[in-house]
Amino acid sequence: MLIRPPILSPGDSVAIVAPARSIKDKVVERASEILKSWGLEVKMGKNVVSQHFQFAGTDAERLQDLQAAVDDESVKAIFCARGGYGTTRLLGDLSLESLIKTPKWIVGFSDVTALHSLIHNMGIESIHGIMPIFFDRREYASSLQSLKNLLFGEPYQIVSNTHDLNKMGLATGQMVGGNLTMIVDSIGTKGELDTIEKILFIEEVDEYLYHLDRMMVHLHRAGKLQHLAGLIVGKMSEMKDNQNPFGKSPYQIIHSHVQDFDYPICYDFPCGHEPENLAIPISREARLEVADQGCSLTFNS
Repeated sequence: MLIRPPILSPGDSVAIVAPARSIKDKVVERASEILKSWGLEVKMGKNVVSQHFQFAGTDAERLQDLQAAVDDESVKAIFCARGGYGTTRLLGDLSLESLIKTPKWIVGFSDVTALHSLIHNMGIESIHGIMPIFFDRREYASSLQSLKNLLFGEPYQIVSNTHDLNKMGLATGQMVGGNLTMIVDSIGTKGELDTIEKILFIEEVDEYLYHLDRMMVHLHRAGKLQHLAGLIVGKMSEMKDNQNPFGKSPYQIIHSHVQDFDYPICYDFPCGHEPENLAIPISREARLEVADQGCSLTFNS
């Protein structure tokens, strides 16, 4: 049975922790003020602005903060301050069992995808959405509003424009996915995703095109693409090519690996490492419609 954390209400307590790269204290303070403007009480991880080389503190310090927030029954949502790299280093020692008794929203994207996948495999919803590092940036306003709407239980739908590579159709199924690198890296771990009859969404940033192709080959060989209900391809941001070109764009690379499958596919969806990174409830049943005029993604209430 799927567990959905309670929607937020004014007066609820939420936490900000930093399980990956370091973040400046002023950025966290501004994010905290925004959450307080929503009527929420904000608890800060003890080490949220610590720094240990590129990380927000040592592994032990980051784990301590994340575990404390997970186990704190008064906390209704946990916002991961930023991504980058570091969350996967904690997952072998992190206990998520208290989420079954006291479910709460885990919010983030990028390398937080690894945490989302573990939570999905426990049958609990979480949110792929922007993180505090972006909260006060004007260009992210629509993404922040989408996150607020989802957390507070407002009616929610995502629409996107048409794309030449889209494959028309209608799909229903659970939402899974996030950052492509993290999805591929999860194979063989407790976070490995079962994608059969699910709507998979993927996004990527700062990768070479041949890396992208290699990851798609890996997903195909691992049986993760053949039996989807539908596929949503988000932003492929700041992708790189070699001096000797790969010969295809990011979307063309993905298309070459999935074009023979029958399920609907939507490209250039508004999620990923871009200002338009609309919140997606992972594990929730959804309906994807890909039509001539564009795509719509709606979620069960």
